[in-house]
Amino acid sequence: MRVVFAGTPQVALPALEAVAGSRHELVGVVTRPDAPAGRGRRLVASPVAERAEQLGVPVLKPEHPRDPGFQEQLRALRPDACPVVAYGALLPQSVLDLVPHGWVNLHFSCLPAWRGAAPVQHAIWAGDEVTGATTFRIVKALDAGPTFGVMTERVRPTDTAGDLLARLAEGGAGLLVATLDGIEDGALEAREQPEDGVSLAPKIEVADAQVDWHEPAAALDRRVRACTPAPGAWTLHDGERLKLGPVSVTDRPDLAPGELEVGKREVLVGTSSTAVLLGEVQAHGKKRMPAADWARGLRPEASRVLGEQESAPEHADRG
Repeated sequence: MRVVFAGTPQVALPALEAVAGSRHELVGVVTRPDAPAGRGRRLVASPVAERAEQLGVPVLKPEHPRDPGFQEQLRALRPDACPVVAYGALLPQSVLDLVPHGWVNLHFSCLPAWRGAAPVQHAIWAGDEVTGATTFRIVKALDAGPTFGVMTERVRPTDTAGDLLARLAEGGAGLLVATLDGIEDGALEAREQPEDGVSLAPKIEVADAQVDWHEPAAALDRRVRACTPAPGAWTLHDGERLKLGPVSVTDRPDLAPGELEVGKREVLVGTSSTAVLLGEVQAHGKKRMPAADWARGLRPEASRVLGEQESAPEHADRG
């Protein structure tokens, strides 16, 4: 089949590579427009755009897929199907109707569980033991289209969202190509999603990533891992934001929620159950470092409690 791939971030690259190396003819790539990045805020092409240009594939960067000019460009490419991975823009019905076999999305959950922008993060946060990836035909409703195939993946006890997403991106790339093969061969029939078991996975905002030391240690651990690497878990210390890497749950029950215990080589913090051992942290204006190194640099009068203040000063989110 003639296919046009749609995707934007790094996580879409394994699927782009798989489609480019498949029996299907990759005739174009759709991605988000160049965006400002870095200290100089210069415009930078998306990872998918950069790789597509290296492959010599035409790249389309519409401000919005409803743009008539983009739709004319897409029509001229005559795609039979459009595989999609994390494109990042809603597709209007007029665009969906342009492609005979539809827009085939690779979504990183076992639908109908975790429909939305952050399925991997929510699966970890909820304590799911198994998640996966699903291919489905995009319809107007959010992640509600009929499904073609599914793969499953065990959630490991120390998985961050970044770890799990990387594995799903690699495994899902093969699933996406197999789905395209099955569509072309007539061997796959899309099946409507069940009405039961629907759960939603909205984008996780910075405010959601603030650690609540009054949670049990296991729940706090899941929150931190779910928010790693983005948007990044954090707490407050002396009025400034302290970013947190993954923690380890201990069996120490004797620290109050947020209470710091600083040892020579480790830093423990109390929760509503047992204490957690801090891993790497990043104070405002500093580099990431082991928590013990950060604690050794604290002033004698510095607070020995995390998360006491209700809000951080405006400069704290620039750390």
